[in-house]
Amino acid sequence: KNRKVQTMTDIGTTCAAAWEATKEMDITNPFVASGLTFMTCAVILNIGKILKSLKLFIEFTFLRVPTIVVPNQPPSRPDEDMDIVNVSLGPKDAPAGMVACYDKATFRRTANVVDMNAEMVNDLCAKAKIAQKSWVNSSYSKRRLVLRTLQKYILENIEDICELCAMESGKPLLDALLGEVLPTAEKIRTINQYGEEWLQPEPRVNTPMLFYKNAEVQYEPYPLLGVISPWNYPFHNFMNHIISGIFAGCGVVVKVSEFSSYSAQYFVNIVKECLKVNGFDPDLVQVVTGFAGAGQALVACDDVDKIIFTGSPGVGRRVMEGASSFLKPVVLELGGKDPMIFTETTPLDDCVAWSMRGVYQNAGQNCCGVERLFVYSSIFDDFIAKITPLVNNMRQGDPLRRNVDCGAMCMPHAAARIQELIDDAVKKGAVVHCGGTLENMKKMLNPVRVPTHTTPPKTNAFYPPTIISRLTPDMRICNEEVFGPVMCIFKVPDDSDEKCIEMANSCEFGLGASVYCKNIKRAQYIAKHVRSGMVTINDFGCNYLIQSLPFGGVKESGFDRFAGKEGLRGCCFLRAVVNDKFPKVMTTSIPPPLQYPIVFDRAFGFGSSLIHLFYEESLWSKILDGIFGLIKWG
Repeated sequence: KNRKVQTMTDIGTTCAAAWEATKEMDITNPFVASGLTFMTCAVILNIGKILKSLKLFIEFTFLRVPTIVVPNQPPSRPDEDMDIVNVSLGPKDAPAGMVACYDKATFRRTANVVDMNAEMVNDLCAKAKIAQKSWVNSSYSKRRLVLRTLQKYILENIEDICELCAMESGKPLLDALLGEVLPTAEKIRTINQYGEEWLQPEPRVNTPMLFYKNAEVQYEPYPLLGVISPWNYPFHNFMNHIISGIFAGCGVVVKVSEFSSYSAQYFVNIVKECLKVNGFDPDLVQVVTGFAGAGQALVACDDVDKIIFTGSPGVGRRVMEGASSFLKPVVLELGGKDPMIFTETTPLDDCVAWSMRGVYQNAGQNCCGVERLFVYSSIFDDFIAKITPLVNNMRQGDPLRRNVDCGAMCMPHAAARIQELIDDAVKKGAVVHCGGTLENMKKMLNPVRVPTHTTPPKTNAFYPPTIISRLTPDMRICNEEVFGPVMCIFKVPDDSDEKCIEMANSCEFGLGASVYCKNIKRAQYIAKHVRSGMVTINDFGCNYLIQSLPFGGVKESGFDRFAGKEGLRGCCFLRAVVNDKFPKVMTTSIPPPLQYPIVFDRAFGFGSSLIHLFYEESLWSKILDGIFGLIKWG
């Protein structure tokens, strides 16, 4: 509040100073007069934006944000006495009709949740759709207040959220802070500031024939969005579509992964309390837990109007196939093998810092993480020599112990699958510079702690940070998504931009890309020719922090977008609307020659004359064939 008061004081002081300065101006001077005229026009043209900013400023200053208390908040640390789940079963190590939840670093059970059947899913969807009927009539100001309440709670509980995400997905606390909390907070800020503007009716250019009409596109919310979210970012992936969906006026039902179900009820309760404390029906948002059958039921539910899926290409195809039976639109955000390109002009220290963050963030379990590193030949050897000892000394272990650089794998058999990819590459000539074997886990800072009365899990939850090079296209690791802490380095021969582009595009995925080069035009050239849905220059991942940008890929990485203006509007169906510009003066009536019953010669002549009038390029033809024809046949 003090900052806002100070801002208003600064604005007032600036305006007063500007007014005093104008008194001393010689307005008879043509340059001064022109300048003042230009400034006045600029203010008039931007008056709409100024008023909108003022409206938000007043709203955010004087509309109090309530505080919520969320019931049944789960412990963010596992009970040391809980049993170890059967790793071969994972979430299925639970009684019939239940899903086992467990700490991904220690395999300790945290809870069992319901494996929902179709009847349960349909019931939740029906409740959300009923709640949406009143929510859709809420004002944008009220919707912003709900999101501001959510933002307030997040900021007051950052550490608890990060710890819960670390336990749920195996990521270090810093990765949870940067990947879960930061983008969620930014999405709320962006939607609150620009969402109303993005959803306003959009005027469209008109045909001269209907100059007296207004044409526009309106964005009408889908009553109910069905979201199938992945396990790698349990908080952000859960909140992401809820934030945009409810702001657009939709109800939202989220089916969470069986690997991230422990936190889901708590997260949905946060949103429910935000709705309730502001006077709205908390049934607007719902969470579905369970296995594949629960997801299939969500897709098949008659109440669900659109599906948003994030996951693997294989499952995405099955989701699209299921939705096609009901003619439901689908957004697919699938896998990626994003390239990061370092030209020879990139400082070595930058190469090392960016590549380590891009590859090892969340132990590589990122859809838009860096899976392929293209390093130009003149800096390749120096890069390998500099980065290898740093990666070799990364600290790995239980992320709740805090001083950890790389956490656990979320999927119980992920480490074994990564080892298969590494072994296949080594057999075909690849070189491992560090890591690369499940036996090399002695350097873990915080080994998995297992209660003395239980049997240690047979499958390792961790895979060591690895560097591998001399890779060729016939290796599985070059074509399959690794989704783990493996840095795959490719040498770009002769520092050739064209060869680099060819190598980067030799992949079926096309989600994101990063290009580093001191020559910005050269960087832009490379970026333009790398086929991907997103690209950043001299940066990594910032496109997702900029929530005004759409997120999504091409090829095997899926289609359509979420985030940005496009993603928010994607929560709506488009309605083309035409109405009268001057309803009391001019409206459309059907000319007598075109009314039934038709007199063919007259009707055809009149219609042809009308077309000549509006589409002939020659003024003489417009008059002769158009106006005279209308007179003749009218």
